[in-house]
Amino acid sequence: MIISDTNLRRSGTGSRLLGRFVLLVLVAAIGWVGWVYGQIRYYADRDEASAADAIAVFGAAEYDGRPSPVLRARLDHALDLYGRKLAPLVITLGGGDEGDRHSEGGVGHDYLLAHGVPDTAIIAETQSDNTEESAARLAVIARANHLNRIIVVSDGTHLFRIHALCEKVGLTVYTSPRPVGRSIGWQESFSRMAHEIISYTAWRLHLH
Repeated sequence: MIISDTNLRRSGTGSRLLGRFVLLVLVAAIGWVGWVYGQIRYYADRDEASAADAIAVFGAAEYDGRPSPVLRARLDHALDLYGRKLAPLVITLGGGDEGDRHSEGGVGHDYLLAHGVPDTAIIAETQSDNTEESAARLAVIARANHLNRIIVVSDGTHLFRIHALCEKVGLTVYTSPRPVGRSIGWQESFSRMAHEIISYTAWRLHLH
């Protein structure tokens, strides 16, 4: 088989173009990850809590009717904001796994009730399965109750995505990260950050 110089040149040109395209995609991906990381850190490191119409607590795991340490920390932060009279209403968000007798929102409701918040000052949302659904259901609750300004409470690394989701459904929210308790290792810190970067990217790409 005879391979001409022309064919070799075409093959080389194609390889160079492919290499440039791959490099461009790689640079764009690194830039995107860097930007999302910066946004996550920005929201994790600031507390925007101010006078509002309600405080919304995004759910985390519950253990047979008891809040997990993460959920309890979020609820305790909401109790602190409520005690400072920043809002007259607390909304707890989150459903449960199939077959569970309890929901994250319901457990949050009961925890707040046991810590002095009157039942009339709590709304429990118990159907959402993920952060995006929680934001959508929060928007429904806000419209039904004429709530214009909402403080959203969660872990710091979670708040950038929450803020974006809430803006998408027309909510005006102010982020307030729950205090960091125990120190965590770099593996857990990396895992949390990677989860948020991937989840936000998937949402923006409509891959969820």
